[in-house]
Amino acid sequence: MSFFTVDRLSAGYGGAPVLRELSLSVEEGEITGLLGVNGCGKTTLIRAVCGQMPHRGTCILNGQRLEGLPPRALARRCAYLPQRGSIVLDLSVLDVVLMGCNPWLGLLEQPDEKMREHARQALRRVGLAGREHDNYLALSEGQKQLCLLARTIVSGTQLLLLDEPEGGLDVVHRGRILRLLRRWVRQTGGRAVLAALHDPALALNGCDRLVLLDKTGASEVLTPSRDPLSVMEAALSRLYGPVELVRCPTRAGGTRLVMLKEEREEEWEWDR
Repeated sequence: MSFFTVDRLSAGYGGAPVLRELSLSVEEGEITGLLGVNGCGKTTLIRAVCGQMPHRGTCILNGQRLEGLPPRALARRCAYLPQRGSIVLDLSVLDVVLMGCNPWLGLLEQPDEKMREHARQALRRVGLAGREHDNYLALSEGQKQLCLLARTIVSGTQLLLLDEPEGGLDVVHRGRILRLLRRWVRQTGGRAVLAALHDPALALNGCDRLVLLDKTGASEVLTPSRDPLSVMEAALSRLYGPVELVRCPTRAGGTRLVMLKEEREEEWEWDR
């Protein structure tokens, strides 16, 4: 049995379904990416799994059904990183990261020194060392996203649910996030990541498996490290139009996948 499974999940907004009986699985120690064009249901799926929107179907994490769990119990199992944070208070960067410990604290209980050190380590790993006492609201949008990622990491949950975590980040930090998450899931044990991603190239090189969603609710699964380029090209072309994949050597001796989009000249008529 897979570490995390979604079985026949349906969800939508205002009675209009976005996802229809979607099923997928996520393995322990892996990063599974969700790819698809805008409106295909990536965010809907992430929000449904973490209990933020009603849905039909079943989500099972490490043998535990998530539907019906109290919010606090659910927060101990799943941590959610949205596209944009909603914090509007003047808080230090360290205090924001320590929010990840809240599901494990009793009423009026404060984080202990071990939790605070864990939070400082998480800030160092995401590239925000030395910013512990800065005002969170003074950070750039990309730095805020890194801070919230650190908060998600310290939560100690089994499943990280990330909604376009690369949004607002420069090219250096985009790659750094997935490398960090890869080490996290493989070294700590009993963890997995499900991430909705906007950048196909980042997903191809940073994820163990990819679930491709289209607007009809259909899905395909790719394993970039094993699948032939022709198979992946065909699947990605069904989402994005004609694409070409190339394996490029790196200076470190490895390879990276590069996706080239075939652009077609469009005819535009402008109003005079």
